[in-house]
Amino acid sequence: MISNTAVSTIIKIVIFSLLVGLALAFFDISPRSLVENLGETVVDIYEVVLSFLKWSLKYVLLGAVVVVPIWLVFFLIGLTKKKK
Repeated sequence: MISNTAVSTIIKIVIFSLLVGLALAFFDISPRSLVENLGETVVDIYEVVLSFLKWSLKYVLLGAVVVVPIWLVFFLIGLTKKKK
């Protein structure tokens, strides 16, 4: 008989494998190409992630110009209320 922890572990592995498979499919990576071109695949994934980070950094900074001052005001108001 299989214990609950073994079944739980198997289910977690299956779910994680599904998520990794979906992520690899998103990058158009097949199992065969992964094995054949492992070094190139890592470089391709790195380049995609790096280009996403370059793209998103501009928008994160733009949002931070608005969000950080608002957060700072509320944070300081909270500090003054705690002191009273």
